[in-house]
Amino acid sequence: MSIPFPMELENAALVGERRDGQGIPLVLIHGFGGSRHDWQPLVAALPQSLPLITYDQRGFGDSTGTPGIAFSHSDDLLALLDRLGIEQADLCGLSQGGAIALHLALDHPGRVRRLVLISPGMTGWPWSDEWIERWKQVSRTARAGDMDKARDLWWQHPFFEPVRNSHAANLLRASIDAFRGQQWIQDDQRREAPDADRLTALGAPTLLLSGSLDMRDFHLIADQIESAGQNVTRIDHAGAGHLLNLEIPAVIAQEITHFLDR
Repeated sequence: MSIPFPMELENAALVGERRDGQGIPLVLIHGFGGSRHDWQPLVAALPQSLPLITYDQRGFGDSTGTPGIAFSHSDDLLALLDRLGIEQADLCGLSQGGAIALHLALDHPGRVRRLVLISPGMTGWPWSDEWIERWKQVSRTARAGDMDKARDLWWQHPFFEPVRNSHAANLLRASIDAFRGQQWIQDDQRREAPDADRLTALGAPTLLLSGSLDMRDFHLIADQIESAGQNVTRIDHAGAGHLLNLEIPAVIAQEITHFLDR
């Protein structure tokens, strides 16, 4: 049974859930625009004995933050681990959550036993013109005050196409509809140096899960992590896209379980 928790940080309040079990806990870190609820299909497929922590990042889901205050999602995650009394954890991050998990593993390697990256982003990544243009289109619409249209544009983004055509389409649509969208208007994340410049320092055993139908930026990020990390196991799923947690949760649950048990 998961136990909900609120957690007060400086200029933020995080909301999450903790499921007790035996061994090192696995912390699940959602992607941009999502929340802890996006992990439900994966959680249902993971062993019930595995201790889990899910939480909403600052400004997403039920978590809040003070506007105009610069912050780091990775620092928030570190503070969460400290407040929960967790000296070492396994991290599993999706997309933006992958960037957060990777950044923490590079900043504080002793706090991360094993790392699972699902279609990860990367701190300081130089996004392609295609990605930037689509982002600007959504952002301009949100800043013009039409948040419903901005959500529709996000729903139609090419990297969601495999999910839109799958059994998980309703879950994705509900997640997008619940997103407040403030980050399209103003994102207060602190600027960081590119993590690509220090990937050779990544020593934690890492499981890197990719989809062959994902966008080129994410393929390039995965390629760099695979080539530069010290102990990276990559599994590329043919016919899958970006949101493997919704598209093939049972498949990646087996891969994650096997990796954590090694």
